[in-house]
Amino acid sequence: MSELHPSQLVKLGRKVHGMSAVLLPITATREIDWQGFRALLSNTAEAGLTPAVNMDTGYVQLLDDATRHQVLDTAKSVYGEGFAAGAHVRDRAGAPWNPEATSSAMEAIESRGGIPVVFPSNGLTSLDGQDWAGAHAGLAQTSDRFIGFELGSMFVPYGRIYDLDAYAQLMAIPQCIGAKHSSLSRQLEWDRLALRDARRPDFLVLTGNDLAIDMVMYGSDYLLGLSAFSPEHFALRDRLWEAQDPTFYELNDLLQYLGCFAFRDPVPAYKHDAAMFLELRGRIASAHTHPGSPERPGSDRAPLADIARRLEAYL
Repeated sequence: MSELHPSQLVKLGRKVHGMSAVLLPITATREIDWQGFRALLSNTAEAGLTPAVNMDTGYVQLLDDATRHQVLDTAKSVYGEGFAAGAHVRDRAGAPWNPEATSSAMEAIESRGGIPVVFPSNGLTSLDGQDWAGAHAGLAQTSDRFIGFELGSMFVPYGRIYDLDAYAQLMAIPQCIGAKHSSLSRQLEWDRLALRDARRPDFLVLTGNDLAIDMVMYGSDYLLGLSAFSPEHFALRDRLWEAQDPTFYELNDLLQYLGCFAFRDPVPAYKHDAAMFLELRGRIASAHTHPGSPERPGSDRAPLADIARRLEAYL
């Protein structure tokens, strides 16, 4: 697919389907701020984006089963049916693929009206490309619809990006309605878009590239952590693209500046920037993060405050 120039993929005036990972806010006493979480879910829904919970932005790798289920119950009570949620299985390095545990995690989401996102695990990403696609085909036997997930190792140590042949096999599974792609590589995503356009136009290529959020210009939809900082600005940007309004480029540039700042190394610390940004905007009460998540220096607050001030001019 690399012989196709990216300019041939640009889709002017396309309606963008946005899914936004929702931060799980933490109080100063390091407990979950459930009231703040409900407010962030409402803000995402009111902006017109689909909330995605129990993702990396929601510390899913660090939560126990009871807390993950409470997150799902909260999402259902605020949003209703149709939210996305990570179907995560916590396992150790070297563990075998556990389809039963993954199916159980998916069922917990589907029983609440959500759409499972098959989160990578040590067992799942230990499989080669054909077996990885086959594992998803097996999950389709008990699920009406789900979203696949390629996650780079810069996000989690067990992340893995597969080759295009494996992606084509995943895309051939009818119950798999799309896949989040988080390699942070434009070229790999362009290749997937070209394959999608040629073989299955309804398949959602959900960019997770927080360093190239303009991938929506080429036909990607998105499931981003960056949009958790300000769902309403992402929704406005999407509407500007659909209307072919050149203001799209200005707003996208500012949001991308935020993304390049927040998603610098170490990448997982972006969640602390999200918490600071949301606190600065008065959306949550505390900028604390989960104790198991890396933090940013306090000096991040000044540039984040400047970006927040500049974004407000667009609303």
